[in-house]
Amino acid sequence: MTGLPDRVLVANRGEIAVRVIRACRDLGIEAVAVYSEADVDSLHVALADEAVEIGKAQAKASYLRPEAVVEAAVSTGCGVLHPGYGFLAEDPRLPTACAEAGVAFAGPPADVMAAVGDKVTARAAAERAGVPVVPGTGRLEDPEAAQAAAEEIGFPVFLKASAGGGGRGIRRVDDPGELKAAFSRASAEAEAAFGDGGLFVEKCIERPRHVEVQVLADTHGNVIHLYERDCSVQRRKQKLIEEAPAPNLDASLREGLCDAALALAREVGYINAGTAEFIVDPVGGTFHFLEMNARIQVEHGVTEMLCGVDLVCEQLRVAAGLPLSVAQEDVVARGCAIELRINAEDPEQRFMPSPGEITGWHAPSGPGVRVDAGVETGRKVVPFYDSMVAKVMVWGADREQALARARRALDELTVEGIKTTRDLQRSLLDWDEFAEGRATTESLEAYLGAAA
Repeated sequence: MTGLPDRVLVANRGEIAVRVIRACRDLGIEAVAVYSEADVDSLHVALADEAVEIGKAQAKASYLRPEAVVEAAVSTGCGVLHPGYGFLAEDPRLPTACAEAGVAFAGPPADVMAAVGDKVTARAAAERAGVPVVPGTGRLEDPEAAQAAAEEIGFPVFLKASAGGGGRGIRRVDDPGELKAAFSRASAEAEAAFGDGGLFVEKCIERPRHVEVQVLADTHGNVIHLYERDCSVQRRKQKLIEEAPAPNLDASLREGLCDAALALAREVGYINAGTAEFIVDPVGGTFHFLEMNARIQVEHGVTEMLCGVDLVCEQLRVAAGLPLSVAQEDVVARGCAIELRINAEDPEQRFMPSPGEITGWHAPSGPGVRVDAGVETGRKVVPFYDSMVAKVMVWGADREQALARARRALDELTVEGIKTTRDLQRSLLDWDEFAEGRATTESLEAYLGAAA
């Protein structure tokens, strides 16, 4: 394929499916949605030009079936399949099935996806590219080997799923006596989540920042970065707030991070949109490679607002065999962008999911405000999938203006019928460590513990 397709299959649901459908509209492309029986009345189905039911409510019976989504693409004449994020987005079976069916995939090839998706092989690639990595091991299959490695590296350490992501299959171990039980739990969680119980040991860097770099690459040899995002505000390894650029980051450190991301992308032959994630020592000013996500990120919108580049449209262009529409010299970071994830959860009840019908919905608007949502009044939040219902994003000429707009936006947001994290997110905007750009990956847990 060397031109944009007439139709794109959107192999996802919720707000990211809506986001991809809108990108298709901007490019004059028809969008075909897939849905489970639980999502028949969902917003992404209503917005698509055509929709295909692919199975029962449970994800493993619908959205996690590569053969079902590829068949939907073939049967509806789609030239490109966009996986969104989550579900099959980082499963090499999907690009493999697409290639076999003659459908272009809006992501990296299966071999590249497999190489960066496995944390151990990704670490090895980073080392070959000259990118600093956290002291750690290769894949380990038993707790005895992990025990020996941890004692050599020095406690505290993390046990991490080799095939993991999204904060699953991770256990911190502070004492040698804890390791065997932690290994068993982490391995079982990894097996359940990814079908692979393999783990590796990594040194625990205390109170780091989590900073990631957005990259784009095409099949014509062009590889660029679109600067960095700070994702340090996390609860149980799940990001709650993201912003770009990372606050209080030295210019030389920013340049080092971006150069490292490009070096890694070139080393693995990366194609399409991807994100290189790093942990940064806020005291020493050093950084280490963490992982690479072979997909569009939940927080891609803050980069779009910062740089003025539509990442999803670029993904579709690359999948169609076209070169990137921008060169590195065209990418300019302007102002500050912040994203706040609104989840259907009740923070007062230990973040219990809060599915149900949305009886009232009012999204904020005005200068510098963008809302990516998969819901509206009368739509239902079903209990089978991720709890995120919307992302509230703001842009300002500087961080002070962005924070003011974020406060305004959350004050305007109304969600009735379900519990959400809106009030918690609003309180975080006035939290000193975030407002002053000092938050680390451990800050939010301490803040929530103190507030309990």
